[in-house]
Formats: sequence, structure tokens, C-alpha cells
Amino acid sequence: MTVTDDIKARLDIVDLIAQYAPDLRSSGRNFSARCPFHQERTPSFIVFPDRQTWHCFGACATGGDAFSFVMRIEELDFPSAVKHLAKRVGITVPELRATSQKQNPIFDVNKRAIRFFTDALNKEQGALARSYLKQRGVNETATARFEIGYSPSTGSELFEHMVGIGYSQELLAEAGLITRSDSGPQKDMFRGRLMFPIFDHQGNPVGFGGRSMDGSSPKYLNTPQTSAFDKSRTLYAMNWAKTALSAGDDIVVVEGYMDAIAAHEHGFENVVASMGTALTGHQVELLTKYAQSFVLALDPDTAGQEATLRSLKSSWNIILRWIAVSSKNQSRNIYAKSDQAANLRIAILPAGEDPDALIRRDPSLWSDLLRSAKPSVEY
Repeated sequence: MTVTDDIKARLDIVDLIAQYAPDLRSSGRNFSARCPFHQERTPSFIVFPDRQTWHCFGACATGGDAFSFVMRIEELDFPSAVKHLAKRVGITVPELRATSQKQNPIFDVNKRAIRFFTDALNKEQGALARSYLKQRGVNETATARFEIGYSPSTGSELFEHMVGIGYSQELLAEAGLITRSDSGPQKDMFRGRLMFPIFDHQGNPVGFGGRSMDGSSPKYLNTPQTSAFDKSRTLYAMNWAKTALSAGDDIVVVEGYMDAIAAHEHGFENVVASMGTALTGHQVELLTKYAQSFVLALDPDTAGQEATLRSLKSSWNIILRWIAVSSKNQSRNIYAKSDQAANLRIAILPAGEDPDALIRRDPSLWSDLLRSAKPSVEY
């Protein structure tokens, strides 16, 4: 059981919300109150004890679980909301190890941008993005945990908000949140997109991936390379996967954000995403820090197969080089242990299905697929 599952098992969402909505009253099997997030005369805010969720049917037109409620009412990010609720139910959450290195200022500006995007998702302008998440089966807990948001389509809303709370244009441009322009108004880099914050393996927010909601090209847009973000050195969800790994676990590499999110939603927390590209040497070196065996589960279409083959070439060579370095100056026992790290297998997905669709259709099929993954040479 994860920490979040443990918190949910111990928490009564009715008691939690009653602290912020004093007029919360029983209404059949559920509870109703005036929404604590906006002014209203007639109660439109409903709490569902059976599902441990809430929903505002009024101006907010959104809902979620205990985590999303606390994030919004207390203006917290997801890790802070977990700590807040863990303290409430008497659970100790391990602290992240402190670092003596000076923090990159881009981390701070990205944290504030995450808050802006998550707020926008819960407003009227985020309705299409919320509908898309619901259609794809992404629940409220996953939306909150991965801090998924929405970038308004107006073109300068983020810029105006961030400058208004004290961030400089130079830092916003350095973080890749606005486009650089010598003349004319500054523009937001991401406009009208579903926003996926990207964290490095230490949990620092380094950038964003944005999916187009109106069919505009490109379908996915990433933060450009910055002092904090290098796509070739980053794996999506690595910060969560590394803490979930047990001795001997594989790390499973998928292609996209939605693939990784679906896997984590269904308990497969050893999954990371390459964000649509073939694995690079830097990414493989990162993988080998946390596991000794790996499975590639990329899409079965032509592009996915080509990415798999490119990954095999770079990944296999990097892993062999790592073994050679390890074995050159160390004992035979260390060499044998390192040799296990070269265990790279390929999961062959059914035609027309990606990991996201397969996992949501039947999680047991995903387990079977990983168990039957072929050694890379055989593939």
C-alpha cells in the first residue's frame, strides 16, 4: 500500500471538508454545502462519502478527492498536500534528503507555473482539458498527483500572472515559459494545452510537456533546453518510480506521459517514459543507477518499432560500456552483478494498442505482457 492509499484508508473526507464548509449537511447518502471556492446562495457542493470524493456543480464545475481539495483550499502542491493529510491521520512521510547545492531559480518559477496551470484546469477555460482527461480515464487522484494542468489559449495569461507576482521576464524566458522577443508583446510558450509538469529524478520541476487541445501542431510541445531541462537526460516519472522499486525489480520504459500515468494509476509504479523519443545514452545511465534489468514497451506502430531499435542500439552499447568499466578495476563478483544489469527485454504490444489503452482495458494483460517480454537479441 502506498502512502496515499494509506492516507485515504484512514481519512474521512466528510470530516475534512466540514472544517472548511461549516454548513455541510446530510442530503440522503451524500452531503451538500455552499461551495467553499466561490460565493453562492444555493448549495451546489456535494461530498460523496462512498467514493470519498467531492464535486462542485456550480461555478467551479469540477471535483476530486481529498488531495485535490486540500491542494486547492490551502494552495498547496501535491507533495505538501500529502504531508498535510498524513499529519492529520498520524502517518509519517519520509523527508527528502537535504542538498547543499544552490537551487536553480527555474525550479521555483516552474513551481509557481504549475500552480497557475492546475488552477486554470479547474476553471471554466479548462473544461475541454478536463473532459479529455475524463475521456482518457485519468482520475482525480492521478491528475493531482502528477499535477496536470492547462495553459490558457489567450497567449499571455501566464506571462501577465507571473510578472504580476514578481518574476522577471528574463527568468520566465530562461525557464522556457515565454517566447523571447525583441519587439512586440511577450507570448506564453504554451497556449491551449494540457500541461504535464516534468520532474527530474530528484523531484525538481524542470520543465513541461503540453498536449494540444485544439488540433494545432505540434501535438506535443516540450520546454526547450534550459539550464534545468534537457530532454535527453530526463525520464518522465523517474522521481516516483525510483522510490517504488524493490530489489530485483525491472524498470519499464514506455513512450508517452499518458502511458506512464496509466501504469502508475493501476499500481505499476516501476514505469517511466522517454517522452516520445528513443532512449539516449544519458537516460540509460540514469536507469542503471536504480535497477539492473529493464523492459522497453514502446508503441507497436512503425515509429514505435524504429524507436525501439534505435534505443536498443544506444542502450545496449551504453550498458555494455558500463559493465566494462565496472569489471576492469573490480572483482569477478562485481562483474557478475554488473552483468545482470545488461538484462534488457522487449515487450511486444498487440497491434493497434499502446500501454495506456492496454492497461486501462485490462491490467492483467499488461502483467502478462511484461512477463513474456523477449530478450533484446531475440527481438
